[in-house]
Amino acid sequence: MSLKVTNARRKQRVRLSLRRSANGRPRLSVFRSSKHIYAQVIDDLKGETLASASSLEKAMRESGNTGANIDAAKAVGKLLAERAVKNGVTEVVFDRGGYLYHGRVKALADAARESGLSF
Repeated sequence: MSLKVTNARRKQRVRLSLRRSANGRPRLSVFRSSKHIYAQVIDDLKGETLASASSLEKAMRESGNTGANIDAAKAVGKLLAERAVKNGVTEVVFDRGGYLYHGRVKALADAARESGLSF
């Protein structure tokens, strides 16, 4: 079994368990690459993105965060939470997307919690 198939199955398993426990709440989805980290709050019922943030944004690049470290993940989590709260979203379910809840993913989640999102 290849690594790609295993990661896809893990992602699918995580997403399925989120659907069961969501109760209509939007989903905070995280994607991390080797160089950047991206996050968005998605309303699956309407099929639209309510808020998003990434380490590719101009403000993030000017601050010197490359996106491949925990500091950048914290900044992205804080920015995403501020944008989501501004749009009226305070409760979400956290979709780690098949990644372990560790390192940059955990830092993003903790920063989002500190900035007003609850999950």
